[in-house]
Amino acid sequence: MRRFRQFYLALTLILLSIVPAIAQQHHCHHKHRYHPNIYLIAEKQTAGEYDIDAIHIDIINDYKETSRRGFQQLPNPQFIFATPNNRFSLALGGYINLRTSYDFKGAVGNIDFVPYDIATTEDYANRQRIMMDASTSRLYLKAIINSKALGRVVVFSDMDFRGGEEFSYLPRLRTAYVQFKGLTIGRDVTTFCDLEAAPRTIDFQGPNAYNFNFNEMIRYEVDFARNHLRFGIAAEMPDVNGTYGENFSPIYQRVPDGIAYLQYTWGENRSSHLRASAVVRDMYLHNRVTSENTTQLGWGVQLSGHINIMRWVSIYMNGVYGKGITPYIQDLTGSPYDFAYNPEDPKRIQTMPMWGWQAAAQFNIIPGILSASGGYSEVRLEERNGYLADDQYRRGQYIFGNIFCNITPNFTVAVEYLHGARENMNETKRAANRLSIMAQYNF
Repeated sequence: MRRFRQFYLALTLILLSIVPAIAQQHHCHHKHRYHPNIYLIAEKQTAGEYDIDAIHIDIINDYKETSRRGFQQLPNPQFIFATPNNRFSLALGGYINLRTSYDFKGAVGNIDFVPYDIATTEDYANRQRIMMDASTSRLYLKAIINSKALGRVVVFSDMDFRGGEEFSYLPRLRTAYVQFKGLTIGRDVTTFCDLEAAPRTIDFQGPNAYNFNFNEMIRYEVDFARNHLRFGIAAEMPDVNGTYGENFSPIYQRVPDGIAYLQYTWGENRSSHLRASAVVRDMYLHNRVTSENTTQLGWGVQLSGHINIMRWVSIYMNGVYGKGITPYIQDLTGSPYDFAYNPEDPKRIQTMPMWGWQAAAQFNIIPGILSASGGYSEVRLEERNGYLADDQYRRGQYIFGNIFCNITPNFTVAVEYLHGARENMNETKRAANRLSIMAQYNF
């Protein structure tokens, strides 16, 4: 263990030592560093009819204004192919990401650091673990059509390589949507997720109380009050997981999840915000006793935000509470706790209460080049009518600290420490620790 500590200490010192050498280069290009390679698709005589410099500016603005900030969001593309009148443009890009991790004093049974998957009983197999993973590398395609009828239309799709079991590297569709006039139609990050409410982590999943999941949807968003307020509403594909017992059984869902949010934004470049979100779920199941279908109401509320206190310090947070909302709390996604039968009356079903919160801070030591972050996250599943057994999940904790260094605008390295713990209903608790390093190159 001493050798590992020395290794990560040495890596940190290396990162700190190389920053001054590249700081001047970054500073010179900080304000105007987005200079993509633009290729106009046209005959020479046709291209000559346009002001090429003005077209380039319009193309760059299209991609700047449609880019999204926040958790796992992509950088602007470096290669853009466009028509000379900018009616249509197409960008291709992505990044290569390699993470190397070492678990000690408890290993997590997941490629990501998920407290739910920490084994509460120690054995010879779950004490330590080393991993190298490139499955989070990404490819994306983005097209922008400046249409007379619909205005600016954005078509976006991206993929990573997490479509199968661990280290299988099967392609996975993350998002695929079209946007115009405030509408988003397709597959995107759930509307219940506030993209800018969580800090950047090497860990792909991030804080366990966050809710970064993908879903199929129809969403409408609108800005008003001089763009300080934004309202969004969506219908999303339901994903229901419950414990049915002997008297109930699953059936196909019939009603989409309804999600809405209201966000207030302020500050320079609208960089700070607070958001209130709500989700309502009508979850269908079959009652074998009555031979009829029945439903359970799930609901959740969330307050989230990102506040730039000053140029060098940012705060991230979210708090969520609800019943039957496992897809909207990271640590509980896929767990059978949306609802469960009532042990006191097995002929009845009940939704399960759950909540979580996370808070983090990012310190921009050299803005745009070197940053350090740290935070705490917690998720809790509440017992109801004595349903949960002694060995079932009760609470998960997630603590992290990291340093990110942008050696060039396209090349980033980072180091991170994670500590997590799972506690069961009988108060049995076990922790795990992870050290990670990351290298990422954008193209």
